[in-house]
Amino acid sequence: MGSTTILRFEAAVARSLSVVFRAGEAWEGHDYTVEVVATRQGLDGFDVVVDFRELEAALDRSLAPLQGRLLSDLGLDGPLALAQRLLLELTPFVPAPARLKEVALTDGTGRRLTVRS
Repeated sequence: MGSTTILRFEAAVARSLSVVFRAGEAWEGHDYTVEVVATRQGLDGFDVVVDFRELEAALDRSLAPLQGRLLSDLGLDGPLALAQRLLLELTPFVPAPARLKEVALTDGTGRRLTVRS
């Protein structure tokens, strides 16, 4: 008797974000690629993990008020706080049985910061 294997699938969307952080007396501007990854076991009836359009729209809504802003004005003190905020904001927009797996920020030099749920 064979066993049935249910595969885990992932889907990602990415957007650009330009922000400014304040580190002491210095100001630091950063351009990031923000990547949001959703995961689930198996696929839905349309053979997808999540509706990309809905995930992209949720990401766009979360990024719009941050674009070009000094993030300390929004209570964010660095890239980790930014990624954590995005993870919290976007989690409700990934319908079960899918779930939000991670949010990653990659800067222009290729350094990557990832927070996972």
